[in-house]
Amino acid sequence: MTGFNELGLSNSIVATLVALGFETPTPIQEQAIPIVLTGRDLIGLAQTGTGKTAAFGLPILELLLKENIRPQARTTRTLILAPTRELVNQIADNLRSYLRKTPLKINQVVGGASINKQQFQLERGTDILVATPGRLLDLIARNALSLKAVTHLVLDEADQMLDLGFIHDLRKIAKMVPAKRQTLLFSATMPKAIADLAASFLTDPARVEVTPPGKAADKIEQYVHFVNGQNHKTELLKQALADNPDSRAIVFLRTKHGAEKLTKHLDLTGHSVAAIHGNKSQGQRERALKGFRDGSIKTLIATDVAARGIDIPAVSHVFNYDLPEVPDAYVHRIGRTARAGRDGIAIAFCGPDEGRLLHDIERLMGIEIAIASGEPHASLERPARPARRGGNNRNHSNGGQPRKDGRPQGGRGPRDEAKGERQGQPGNRKPGGNNRPARSGNRQRQQGGGAARSGR
Repeated sequence: MTGFNELGLSNSIVATLVALGFETPTPIQEQAIPIVLTGRDLIGLAQTGTGKTAAFGLPILELLLKENIRPQARTTRTLILAPTRELVNQIADNLRSYLRKTPLKINQVVGGASINKQQFQLERGTDILVATPGRLLDLIARNALSLKAVTHLVLDEADQMLDLGFIHDLRKIAKMVPAKRQTLLFSATMPKAIADLAASFLTDPARVEVTPPGKAADKIEQYVHFVNGQNHKTELLKQALADNPDSRAIVFLRTKHGAEKLTKHLDLTGHSVAAIHGNKSQGQRERALKGFRDGSIKTLIATDVAARGIDIPAVSHVFNYDLPEVPDAYVHRIGRTARAGRDGIAIAFCGPDEGRLLHDIERLMGIEIAIASGEPHASLERPARPARRGGNNRNHSNGGQPRKDGRPQGGRGPRDEAKGERQGQPGNRKPGGNNRPARSGNRQRQQGGGAARSGR
């Protein structure tokens, strides 16, 4: 088994990782770190939760320490771009833990926070800057920052940045950084638009891929409830939350208005809940995430702004209250559970007008999601064939309602059959979780214009 010390990292960095509890690199780290250390451009294809931040952060840290150059005023040596405030904050927090006992400085800039404070923090220069594209360009327009000294450029979650309409901002930024630089692009999927972006940003890049596009974590049980409307979704969700009082759940919706309305309803009915979406201030979003992380808030209601920016291992259930219009968004949403080696349950609600969306999701993932309750709507283009047995795609439909414990009628869920429903284990949560809503992953720009875009 490969260790970090075999990837070309220095003893001091390896010692820091060991102190943090990291001893074995993930597949993306094992493949990417040696390549990045050579200075070569790289395309990394991997889902969220696979350790991408360390895959680019650790070798860049190593290179910066070897260069031993002090940053000039209002410049940065490394620029890392990410699509949302939450992801920027998560990346910066992770990198800070790796930077301990080094002289390197890191800053982050996002919309929704004081731009004057951010401008002041950049006065003396920084080694690493993590930013959303919109706020970065705002600071450049104020002459608070120059990109002339950038030697390492990272585009993280590139496909979501394109989904959110950042392509023009990215092209502006690319013209401001030196042509002689190392560029790393990480994305969960590789549509043609990403390939075109890579061709214009990178030079002779190496490519590493650790998870086939559209593949969800192996430890996620997936179920779908066919419902007759929003009220039906809400009742199933409330029942699932009641059946799993100690679980930590994220509920995804398509719009900010819908998320706010559901949050208020759940709050009035006694649920511990908070919302995170583009209309929330940075402070509100950080307080919601803090409460969800420490367990004082059990249910987080979110739009796609949070689909890739939340890394909380304790999330046991993800509900797609609304199905996303972009099938990739479903993969990113359910990827908020089954993190750090844990199991997870993903529950989708499919309304009468969402059959096409479910079909697109299943086609992308190459599975049929197990039916927890209800009958497929006429709008679902599922081919008529016997249900396949085994795995997460087994059909549990009974043509009626789920059992009281939330599991579909007809036996235990696929993972519980393998594991034996051991009391107290994550896999034994009542998939009452099966009764949770699915969120319809509209792209952030569809959720609310400028507020969603880079959090401005």
